[in-house]
Formats: sequence, structure tokens, C-alpha cells
Amino acid sequence: MQVILLEPGKLGKTGEIVKVRPGYARNWLIPQGIAAPATSGNLKNLEAQIRSRQKTQAAEKAVAEDLASRLNGVAVELSVRAGEGKIYGAVTHADVADSLDKLGFDVDKRRIDMPKTVKEIGEYDIAYRAHPEVTIPMKLVVHAAK
Repeated sequence: MQVILLEPGKLGKTGEIVKVRPGYARNWLIPQGIAAPATSGNLKNLEAQIRSRQKTQAAEKAVAEDLASRLNGVAVELSVRAGEGKIYGAVTHADVADSLDKLGFDVDKRRIDMPKTVKEIGEYDIAYRAHPEVTIPMKLVVHAAK
């Protein structure tokens, strides 16, 4: 029996058509919502879902590329309390996101890549992952507050 996988797993990726034993499909895969029978109606629904997913991914990538063009060359400057080159505490992803928000960029702090914990004054290379295919390199400049 051929089924369309609705969830990724041991049998394959989401949307793949695989051949399984009829009892396994009827008794486990279909009742658990892991797969659907490979009928012509379900195949048409799958193709429509794939097309809509591709459109949304293309739109998300376009938004990410627009953000990349606006963030190109932006340096994030943070003024923190420090003593003798060491920071009291650390610079976090949230601090960088707040600084970018003040500059007018709405970013998600979970998508900011910082190579290490920033606990000293200086310049650091960071990146923002706006999309799986779009990574925006930036500079982080940390200096002592006066």
C-alpha cells in the first residue's frame, strides 16, 4: 500500500510517498496521523500544500534579503559598565537585539549568533540568521560607559 507521509520519521521526509504493508498503514500510520493513503485527492492536496509552502518560503526569503540590505554595514555599539577591560556581567543576545531595536530594526534575539560570551571590551564579529539561506554579518563594538 502506498501512503503519503505527513510527519518526518524513519520512513522518510514529510510529503514523500512510500510503500508499506497494508496492515501497518491501516492499523498504525493512518490512525496516528503519521500518513495518509496515496489517493488522487490526497496527492492533489499535497501538491497544493507544497506550492503554498514554496510561496511562503520565497516571501520570507525576500523579506530576509531586504533586511540584509538594510543591515549591511551596521555596527552595534553597546556602552556597558566595566573595570580594567572586564565587563560587570556579560553582553547577551537580548542586549544586541535591544540595541538593534533602538536603531529601528525588529529582530529576534534567538537568531543572533555570537561566537562566544562577550565579557570584555572590544570588537566582535556577530551574525543574524534572518532566514536559513540568509545570514547577515555584523560588528559588535563594546566600550566602557563613562
